[in-house]
Amino acid sequence: MGTVRASDFTVANGVVTYSGPDEWSYSRFILHYAALCAAAGGVDAFCIGSEMRGLTQLRGDTDRFPFVSALRGLASEARALLGSGVRIGYAADWSEYFGYQPDDGSGDRYFHLDPLWADPEIDFIGIDNYMPLSDWRDETGHADAGWGSIYNLDYLKANVAGGEGYDWFYHSPEARDAQIRTPITDDEHGEPWIWRYKDIRGWWSNHHHERIGGVRQETPTGWQPRSKPIVFTELGCAAIDKGTNQPNKFLDPKSSESAYPHYSNGMRDELNQMQYLRATYAHWLDPQNNPVSEVYGGLMVDMSRAFVWAWDARPYPFFPGNRDLWADGENYVRGHWISGRMAGRSLASIFDEVCARAGLHEVDTSELYGFVRGYTVSEVDTARGILQPLMLAYGVDALERDGKLVFRMRGAAPETRLRPENTVETDEIDGRVEITRAAEAEMAGRLRLRFVETDADYGVAAEEAVLPDEATHAVSTSDISMALTRREGRQVLERWLAEARVARDTLRVALPPSLQNLGAGDVLEVEAGKFRIDRVEQGPFQMIEAVRMERAVYAPAELDESIARMAPFVAPAPAEVEFMDLPLIQGDEQPHSPHVAATAIPWPGSVAVYGSATGADFSLNTILAAQATMGTLATPLQAGPVGRMHWAGDVDVRLVSGELQSISMAALLSGGNLAAVGNGTPEGWEIIQFQQAEIVDSGLYRLRGLLRGQLGSDAVMAPIWPVGARFVLLDSAPRQLELPSVARGVTRHYRVGPAKQPVDDPSFTPFELAFSGVGLRPYAPAHLRAKRAPDGALGVSWIRRTRINGDSWDGVDVPVGEESEAYLLRVLQGGAVLQERVLSDPFWQYDPGDELADTGGDPYEIAVAQISAEVGPGYFARHAVWPV
Repeated sequence: MGTVRASDFTVANGVVTYSGPDEWSYSRFILHYAALCAAAGGVDAFCIGSEMRGLTQLRGDTDRFPFVSALRGLASEARALLGSGVRIGYAADWSEYFGYQPDDGSGDRYFHLDPLWADPEIDFIGIDNYMPLSDWRDETGHADAGWGSIYNLDYLKANVAGGEGYDWFYHSPEARDAQIRTPITDDEHGEPWIWRYKDIRGWWSNHHHERIGGVRQETPTGWQPRSKPIVFTELGCAAIDKGTNQPNKFLDPKSSESAYPHYSNGMRDELNQMQYLRATYAHWLDPQNNPVSEVYGGLMVDMSRAFVWAWDARPYPFFPGNRDLWADGENYVRGHWISGRMAGRSLASIFDEVCARAGLHEVDTSELYGFVRGYTVSEVDTARGILQPLMLAYGVDALERDGKLVFRMRGAAPETRLRPENTVETDEIDGRVEITRAAEAEMAGRLRLRFVETDADYGVAAEEAVLPDEATHAVSTSDISMALTRREGRQVLERWLAEARVARDTLRVALPPSLQNLGAGDVLEVEAGKFRIDRVEQGPFQMIEAVRMERAVYAPAELDESIARMAPFVAPAPAEVEFMDLPLIQGDEQPHSPHVAATAIPWPGSVAVYGSATGADFSLNTILAAQATMGTLATPLQAGPVGRMHWAGDVDVRLVSGELQSISMAALLSGGNLAAVGNGTPEGWEIIQFQQAEIVDSGLYRLRGLLRGQLGSDAVMAPIWPVGARFVLLDSAPRQLELPSVARGVTRHYRVGPAKQPVDDPSFTPFELAFSGVGLRPYAPAHLRAKRAPDGALGVSWIRRTRINGDSWDGVDVPVGEESEAYLLRVLQGGAVLQERVLSDPFWQYDPGDELADTGGDPYEIAVAQISAEVGPGYFARHAVWPV
């Protein structure tokens, strides 16, 4: 224990100073922690030890227990540091708290901890409660099989203060295997509670008389009945098959004490853990089981201070998912942890809630067992529509009994043995019992299930199961909006396959009125096997249709399971963004609104664009749900011909994200493989198309078969787009901004970044931009010509183009596309405007005298643009003129 005392510690200003003996002893360890608690400002309660059964049971020469005496002294020293406001106790093992019976045949029975429990410095009796609540086996006919299921709450509650450790015990492992139970009695003195570790009430309520050599001592110990509260300093059960058989067992490959509970198959089972806790709390919160002490005025067991083992301080699902950081994550699957599991619901509670909301109150879910981790109902639906996926996933039958809707697990119904003399002869069937087998081709042999994977990133996962003799590659796929582990997903599929194969056999039989108690969901046993009733026709007799069933189909398949791994955390990265003021592409866009495209490595799932008129109070403008295909030119792109295929102008593009592919000529002429090439400014984008995309290297493509200057963008085609010029594929990924028409040309503020982050996160990139509304701007006229007449007059003509519905061949001419047909013609020389005319027809004649006066006989340029009522002149077509 050591010689360290409370006086060896000094606590001042939140600092602990030690000046005692140079020893690494238990007393220094505990008192150091007591001093830390005092330095922190105090705590509610403090334990001076936990489950030290091997030391507390050590006896001295006079049948006294020296370590228990040392604990009393330690409690006194801890009190000196902690003060009177802190409750002090000892957390005893559930097999330790109530006494000690040496396994030496002496007949001795000691209440060895009573000196500690009676000590005035001890305020509560701490028990680490891992008492068994079941004695379940898989085989039929075992001693507790009449309860129906290990998940039966009534069964588990009956064993909180009953069953093993209360009513009976096993005197050997062989007796346990054979379920030979020895009753716990005390015929001579009528105190069976002294042998019952589960009889907390009996131990707490009575004086304690030790048995020395089998003789009951006249003088009781110092324990005063009902004098102190009991606190479950630990309480729990592993999430493992039959965990309630031995709640103290756990799995840890690094521990010598790692073991399965009695008769467990070792599979994960959160429902068993949930039912253990529900049963324990239900029992002790019942006033009939938990009396109030007249000594201290509180309950015998203070469940408000019960501590369930274990809620992990490490955040779920990073623990257990991040095993690179926490190596013990693999133990979580079948461990005692309740973190990440407390949000789960029992299957029965969900059925009760849905039925109640639908106005169905005569419902029985008492035989419905399942643990639901998460289930999404995304739209308004009927109760049946909501419950159907759950019924399929968990194997639930719904049937009506005496005006009540009964839900129960498929395969749980008891069978009724059907003998030939219990059947009715009828012409409707061949013989007394008719069994038919469906063809193999009528059932699917390969199934796939998509679901939400729990314990990790909660992304969509898929599992597949196939019959061993399946020869086809066809897969039947189902989706379910439910959180499952991969093992659970696979178990659902395995059950569906097995159930479908077994159910190929159908039975038809006629039953007399004396068996009218049988209905849908009940099981008939005939010589050929067991059959579940699916359909009943009432008449002079009952015509029954049933399908073959095997109970083993509904037992969870024993499949390997490991904890899901989480993707490593990646800090949100700024997005690479392109704002593009583009012409109309489909024709139904907002013509004044720009497009925006974004990419990021890694892609954050979606990118948010926030806007503000002032640079404050940003609001969400749009979400970019898809990563854009973006990159840069790896070779220069010279200006090329417009309006025809350009096979000589190959260009290489290096992508940052996405991929490119070749398309047919028909797809190209239908608008496929549309892309923007530009310098990164909002208006500097040429629209091109390409037919062929050849992979040159990783992320590097060579584009051939170009169409240049599409959608009127020939007006902004650069003489050469250099290496590094921006490239954006105009597929469905870029989106238009929401922009009021009055904001056209006005500088606004934007912030773009990962949609999961707040707008002020450092990963957001700010922009200040104004957009002129390229989609409103008329195209430059085509075929601008200048032809001189014999009298020297210059005739200028052109053909208008339209930005709206210009590809149809049905009309006489393309639509004007503006409020009226109007053109602006300019005569330019050296950048100066010599002449400017607004015209309503696509022709103008330049008088020779005016020409000479304006130009002085030097070369000049004619520029013509169609006029928009909203944006004024559009793009100009230009033609150089040399005087005669």
